[in-house]
Amino acid sequence: MEHYAGLDVSLKEISICVVDGDGKTVARGACPADPEGVAGWFRNRSLNPLRIVHESGMLSIWLQRGLARLGLPATCIDARKAHKALSARLNKSDAADAEGLAQLARTGWFTPVHIRMTGISQGRQRQAFRDQLAAAGEANPVLRVIADGFIVAHDTLCQAADDLDKAVKRKAKEHPVARRLMSIPGVGPVNALSFIALVDNPNRFSRTSDVGAFLGLTPRRHQSGEVDWSGRVSKCGDGAMRGLLFEAASCVIRQVKRFSPLKSWAVRLAGRRGIRKAAVATARKIAVLMLTLWKSKISYQWTKEATA
Repeated sequence: MEHYAGLDVSLKEISICVVDGDGKTVARGACPADPEGVAGWFRNRSLNPLRIVHESGMLSIWLQRGLARLGLPATCIDARKAHKALSARLNKSDAADAEGLAQLARTGWFTPVHIRMTGISQGRQRQAFRDQLAAAGEANPVLRVIADGFIVAHDTLCQAADDLDKAVKRKAKEHPVARRLMSIPGVGPVNALSFIALVDNPNRFSRTSDVGAFLGLTPRRHQSGEVDWSGRVSKCGDGAMRGLLFEAASCVIRQVKRFSPLKSWAVRLAGRRGIRKAAVATARKIAVLMLTLWKSKISYQWTKEATA
């Protein structure tokens, strides 16, 4: 008989529920928040689920990779959309959420979340670590004093930073997709490699325009009856990538001198709507362009010099 499992994940414990093809509960329980613990829980009960689902969250990438490594058919699903189904249940508890997730696994009424591979994402993690160190020094006076004590190491740190920048540029130059993405105005090595690491597989987007919503660069919409309005951009998805795209868009509007259709469009929009709104729209357009070039395997086509 086919079995389906749902995992409600917390920092210390994972609640598990298994249902059969008819939706009847077969087993429920809990185990330590660890992929090996989950695998052991199923093994001890001689259960081999056809599908295991868990919600996206802080531990989802680590858990998904661990379960996949152990050969379990795990799928990470969109927590926001799963919440709508789980909130309809009368009682709220970890066990009840696990049962609800198991039912979603059985019916297939969920949206899977893509989990990136480990390779190129290491560069993004290194950059995030540097950003955290900088923020800690600004917020904590003690850390600032400690940092001042390392003035003698300044030259070494600067050299290390230069070496790191060169490594990023070299990696981008050697990566064929990154080279194509960097042909877009305003897009540099960090933007290109970060986008590749985040998207991971361009074919998971059936339409290139969907990447705008994926990065939170499309307006929220509320429609009910006769009410229909659009608000500000949703800001869903990866905030760091969204910030990089905004910087690239601002660079196109303010700094890039060479004419291109993208710059012409962005400058005209800035004249009508203002710099900030134009930068957001241009960031969305750059994201769509990056995915388009990635999927089509071509470089950005610059036109001849003209008046923007």
